[in-house]
Amino acid sequence: MTDSFDRLEETIRQRRSASPEESYVAKLTKKGRDKMAQKLGEEAVELVIAAVGGNREEAVKEGADLMFHLAILLADMGLSLDDVRAELDQREGVSGIAEKAARTKD
Repeated sequence: MTDSFDRLEETIRQRRSASPEESYVAKLTKKGRDKMAQKLGEEAVELVIAAVGGNREEAVKEGADLMFHLAILLADMGLSLDDVRAELDQREGVSGIAEKAARTKD
């Protein structure tokens, strides 16, 4: 059984190679990873604004936009939301403070 994120990722995979005139995903892909990252950042800021303003309806919409743009960027990197899920699974049961302290410092 697939969930909405699985369907989203499949749609993104299919549309990455479509005509940029016909697909937003293809258009964004053609513009490159920097543009994808910029769009992801914009959506994150819009979600923050909705949350700070207490606008639940807008927060849901902006959250969906954020996940959409995250999935596009991950796909461009050869990654998926399953990779993110796996990381979250590894962190489960570990204090956020302890997890952050265990990260290697560059």
